[in-house]
Amino acid sequence: MAHPTLPHSSLIPSPSPNSVKELTNSASLRSVPPLYATRNPETTIDIEPIIQEEIPTVDFSLLTEGTPEQRSQVVHHLGKACEEWGFFMVVNHGIPDRLRGAMLDSMKEFFDQMEEEKGEYAGKHVMDPIRYGTSFNSTVEDIRYWRDYLKVFAHPVFYSPAKPPSFREISKEYTACTRAMGMELLRGIWESLGLEENDMTKALDLHSCFQVLAGNIYPPCPQPELAIGLPAHSDHGLLTILLQNDVNGLQVKHGGNWVRVEPLPNSFLVNTGDQMEVNSQSTRMSIATVVAPSLNAIVKPASQLVRDEHPMMFGGMRYGEFLERQQASRLKAKSMFDLIRLHAE
Repeated sequence: MAHPTLPHSSLIPSPSPNSVKELTNSASLRSVPPLYATRNPETTIDIEPIIQEEIPTVDFSLLTEGTPEQRSQVVHHLGKACEEWGFFMVVNHGIPDRLRGAMLDSMKEFFDQMEEEKGEYAGKHVMDPIRYGTSFNSTVEDIRYWRDYLKVFAHPVFYSPAKPPSFREISKEYTACTRAMGMELLRGIWESLGLEENDMTKALDLHSCFQVLAGNIYPPCPQPELAIGLPAHSDHGLLTILLQNDVNGLQVKHGGNWVRVEPLPNSFLVNTGDQMEVNSQSTRMSIATVVAPSLNAIVKPASQLVRDEHPMMFGGMRYGEFLERQQASRLKAKSMFDLIRLHAE
């Protein structure tokens, strides 16, 4: 699903910067270094056109405060969005604008620090509770993606970098709010599948759910036709709740076509499937909160959904093991599902 790379024989080795932001701060940058040239425009142009299509929208207030009839309609709509898209916009969620703005500002302050300050959190292991880095996993990649990131574990144990000073208080409030929203959305999804909330909460140990706060920055690129923010991939966890700044660049795949995401005002994009992030002229920043099962929970298809006509397609695996393997590997579409797939597609 990702675009093909340039032939290795055409690439000339060059020094590796610590981050894309450090690279773009250089006044001499006029072209994409070979290490980041992941696409060949002569072979990728017009192969996967980007279309305009309306992504489903979920009114959160009707899910939590609506009449029984309104809630039933939202639950049905939520179930269809998950089945047919894997993405939906959430509006009227009740998370204050001032908190959303403060989280974006505080994350930007982190990325604006000197490389030496951010480097204190350069991850040595994929499960470090605070990890700063570039690309996806530069230790195993032949090429790099045009993206820097900060990943912070927020639940069941909360962590925070020491700088900027505002980060701890803002991120603690923000992750608590998005975690609560995620749990309400999961209740609606369970209901749409005919599953009991208590059964799923117990099976996935959601009282000790794993939540990570991930900030992503995609600085301006001198040759956006060559570089890519992230390739096609699926996110780990149950739900990814995405907050974006005003620079568009996110695309989702639906019906075999890439659809450009144009966020509604004061909305979140909730992701249960593939995404691809691209950047061209302006700095794009996104903040994702991932709500996931407990790291020790064994995740497998709910027995209530397995029938003769719908056989079990995946075996069980401890979520923490799945996450660690996914984070330590190259980023490639849904390849991690091969670890637990019982039947070939």
